[in-house]
Amino acid sequence: MSLRKEGYKERLIDKEINENLKIFGAIYLEGPKWCGKTWTALNHSNSVTYLNNSEDDFREKHLAEMDVNLVLNREFPETIDEWQEVPAIWDAVRFKCDQDKEKGKYILTGSATPKKNQPSHSGAGRICKMKMYTMSLYESGDSTGDVSLQDLFNNKVENKRTKKMELIKLAELIVRGGWPEAIDLSWNEAIKITNSYVEAVLDKDINKVDDIVRNKSKMRMLLRSLARNETAITPNSTLESDISLDDSKEEKNISRNTVADYLNVLDRLHLIENQETFSYKIRSRANIGKLPKRHFTDPSLGCAILSITPEKFMYDLNTFGLYFEALCERDLRIYAETIGGRLYHYRENKTGLEVDAIIEISDGEYGAFEIKLGSNKEEEAAASLKRFYEVAEVKPKFMCIIIGLYDAVVKRPDGIYVIPITALKP
Repeated sequence: MSLRKEGYKERLIDKEINENLKIFGAIYLEGPKWCGKTWTALNHSNSVTYLNNSEDDFREKHLAEMDVNLVLNREFPETIDEWQEVPAIWDAVRFKCDQDKEKGKYILTGSATPKKNQPSHSGAGRICKMKMYTMSLYESGDSTGDVSLQDLFNNKVENKRTKKMELIKLAELIVRGGWPEAIDLSWNEAIKITNSYVEAVLDKDINKVDDIVRNKSKMRMLLRSLARNETAITPNSTLESDISLDDSKEEKNISRNTVADYLNVLDRLHLIENQETFSYKIRSRANIGKLPKRHFTDPSLGCAILSITPEKFMYDLNTFGLYFEALCERDLRIYAETIGGRLYHYRENKTGLEVDAIIEISDGEYGAFEIKLGSNKEEEAAASLKRFYEVAEVKPKFMCIIIGLYDAVVKRPDGIYVIPITALKP
């Protein structure tokens, strides 16, 4: 009997968890706070240990610090929530998995990567690491799922009409975000949750992650810079310069080393995601950019940091387009990893040729995506994909334009698909 919570919404990762519990002694669900790791873990568990529970004065954590075996004798599968609070648990779980080779014993969850007292063993072969994100539009019920990513790779997509999406509704979905607690709320209610999240990160998490005190004001300025540069290919030097031009009245002196340290903290808190570059199947490798595109783990974070509302998006369609791209790439990352793929981007330094997103699956095949808010940019997107096709030594399995305001799934005469993000699923 599982500990499934009432009201739990099925997640795409649930199926893979079931499979991995049959293969590994333990699995580790890592991801940002509030993305649903604990509820998902409980959906597959028969017992649980909470190491970050203040309601019982952190009793379980104190027991684990004295002897980890005191919290590892429950009914399997057992969830150990926020295991990084007692890093010794990792090696203890790995050892117990070695003892009897029984599968599916533990589910570890963690919202931060520990730096001090790191585990001495990687856990390879015993503990399967799995990344969780906020909810995609398909998981939250905001995508009809008329078209699957897998069908695109299998060339099984047919032309069809889909549900029409209004511009203001699309803006609300971005501002609301994919946080499970916010899914059933209005955007103005949801943004209060995101604001609370940001403040908790600044007040506590940036210091707690490794017990080093960091400057809250400087971290806030970095967050603002990242929010202004959402989806951009931005080196640390640009962030440093951007902070020096920050329009706040706070102290603006920040070194490049501080920027690098603070970015590392945000990465360890799973608040930022890098979309790496795709290059190895392109002829002109010398001119291919190497820097990743930077994203918040959910575009709603950037909205909260910059106080962006749906109405503000309506008066700034350029920013709206960038955050729509971020929303799509959040979902594409989730869908890609659900089918065993990876998300990349492509950019040539010399010519400026770009492809917003590339998904490569395990057999080496890949698809190329351009992302546009409105259908008025369709031909521009198609031209970019065609230029990319010419330089690709190994041609993409398919090419696709994702458009926000579109009410059909169409395969154009040139073979390029046009699909609304609110019709996509894995």
